[in-house]
Amino acid sequence: MSKTIYLDHAATTPLAPEVFEVMKPWMTQECWNPGGFYAGGFATKEALGRARETVAEILGCMPGEIIFTSGGSESDNLALRGVMNARPGEKHHMITSSIEHHAILHTAEDLARDGHEISILQVEKDGRVSLENLKKAIRENTKLVSIMMANNEIGTIQPIKEIAEFLQETGKKIFLHTDAVQGGVHLDCNVEKMGVDLLSLSGHKFYGPRGMGALFVKSGTPLRPQITGGGQEYNRRAGTENIAGIIGFAKALQLASEHRKSEAIRLSQLRDHAIERIQKEIKHVQLNGSHEHRLPNNINFSFWGVEGEGILLKLDERGICASTGSACTSADLDASHVILATGQGHGWAHGSIRFTLGKATTKELLDKAIDELKEIIAYLRSISPVPPNPPGSN
Repeated sequence: MSKTIYLDHAATTPLAPEVFEVMKPWMTQECWNPGGFYAGGFATKEALGRARETVAEILGCMPGEIIFTSGGSESDNLALRGVMNARPGEKHHMITSSIEHHAILHTAEDLARDGHEISILQVEKDGRVSLENLKKAIRENTKLVSIMMANNEIGTIQPIKEIAEFLQETGKKIFLHTDAVQGGVHLDCNVEKMGVDLLSLSGHKFYGPRGMGALFVKSGTPLRPQITGGGQEYNRRAGTENIAGIIGFAKALQLASEHRKSEAIRLSQLRDHAIERIQKEIKHVQLNGSHEHRLPNNINFSFWGVEGEGILLKLDERGICASTGSACTSADLDASHVILATGQGHGWAHGSIRFTLGKATTKELLDKAIDELKEIIAYLRSISPVPPNPPGSN
């Protein structure tokens, strides 16, 4: 990747060298099962405990409230299915938003097929969930609210703390889950400050190993295991633990926490510089997401008259990696469900591009990418059958 300008850090991040170093012994020499009743097994169990303590300290919770999983999607599935199906035979109501990751939306669809009631909140133009709409959606049998911490496509940060405060004011026991997969590297994930009952994380979003995630489950939250067969993870997720992955996950989260504030300042400056250049130097563009409540590394624009896939192909020819729509569905040519949910028409939504910045991003590289983007947009518009000006423009 040395010659590549990588601007797709929301899709995945490279494994940090420091993380790889702490993982290596557990992939080679220290190949013990933590359930083993011998010295190697005991040592491995202790290492597992230390990693859990590290994650718990960063999240502001007890070690026993952490469940290690295979990633964000499993964590989301376990949170939703685990709470809604905690007591077999009971049917409940769940609230989520129209811009959630498909790990949430598709799971909600499955829960609806199983007989649960699902409400999907529409969002404001900037992608924010309205507290008033949430209040109107609450029912007598509402059991779970799942709203993502920050959106993976447009970078909009949600008012999770305010949502938690409102749910507490209702006097009902409504559990709050947040998908913090995108927020984990950039935002404070202290669960006590936010007031959440469940929180999902994925290691490869913050320079940790792929195939590793975690779910915080507040003590007292009912949760039915989705993988059974063993007593691992306090009987909440069966399967021999991925010790190397867990240790790497904990180290990556620790590094992200230590550098979060300084890196957020640096990335925010780069983000704002890029947004200003694109808005100033390219006609007929729309910034997707919130100006004020935005992840520090997220830049998402729609370009009138061109297809996002065409832009991506041309960027790739020039050694620039970006994305259109969400990374998990990048092969899907449908318009982004997130951008459509903010009220954008198909003409704009089909022309969306997301740049997400990371540790290796510099102003020089970002400026080069924007210079190339300007040429690409001009070329694609010159061969596009779409009218050059969007409706309502001059």
